[in-house]
Amino acid sequence: MQHQTLFVFDIETTYDTEAAANLLDVATDDKEELRQGLEQYHLNITNGKNSFPRQPFHKVIAISFLEAQITREGQAEQYTLQTLRSGGKEDASEEELIEGFFHYLGKSRARLVSYNGRGFDLPVLKYRAMKYGIDAPWLFKSGDKWNSYQSRYSLDWHCDLIEALSDFGASARCKLNEICSVFGYPGKVGVDGSMVTQMYDDGKIKEIRDYCETDVLNTYLVYLRYMNHCGTLSRIHYNQAISDVVSFLENESASKPHLEEFLHAWSDVCQKEFTLAA
Repeated sequence: MQHQTLFVFDIETTYDTEAAANLLDVATDDKEELRQGLEQYHLNITNGKNSFPRQPFHKVIAISFLEAQITREGQAEQYTLQTLRSGGKEDASEEELIEGFFHYLGKSRARLVSYNGRGFDLPVLKYRAMKYGIDAPWLFKSGDKWNSYQSRYSLDWHCDLIEALSDFGASARCKLNEICSVFGYPGKVGVDGSMVTQMYDDGKIKEIRDYCETDVLNTYLVYLRYMNHCGTLSRIHYNQAISDVVSFLENESASKPHLEEFLHAWSDVCQKEFTLAA
């Protein structure tokens, strides 16, 4: 299948304290106590190695995505950025966010691009969709045995960059922020994942969505460099795609301060040399 669109996505989550209360069989509604209990549970079952809750215990609070049109000349591709936004209204429920995500992608059948999306984001979204009885047959019934959204090695359907860059675990799985620091991209700008739960408690949903959008931008930039390295995106077309992103950020900066901040951070880290030398 030749996908016509790239769909670069990221989610932000907090712990599902209702599920934690059920799991731990406690009567408290103290969110902090339940979060600590959930972390302790995971420490216990991993012999003290990992307190991070497994995917079903994450409640989705933001889904952000970037779409880019794919055009082709033989085996070569070009990408034109079309939109960058977050799904749903700021006050949308988790169910509404997830239903919107699966419904939208069910129509577009885009090539998915993520950073650890196969290991975290999509499993979370699938577990939470099942919680609400949301179906997504396209995710399981598209393509064939070797080429589909379900095939780990089918990067044309879902390019999880943490897998692609590590050769599926043959080398270290680096963090997105680490890759960005090497490639001259902004990486984290003012916010990181450890701050999201407190921001959620403080009602800062817009700020969470803004942060999620910058993570999506970083993921897209890394994807462009990866596709250039693979030979799918020529240096000329890589530079065109980068210039396209810069123009988009300049045009959106007046109404979206987080994009202006991202552009300034990018300009500083690359010393205004956004593109690769011709």
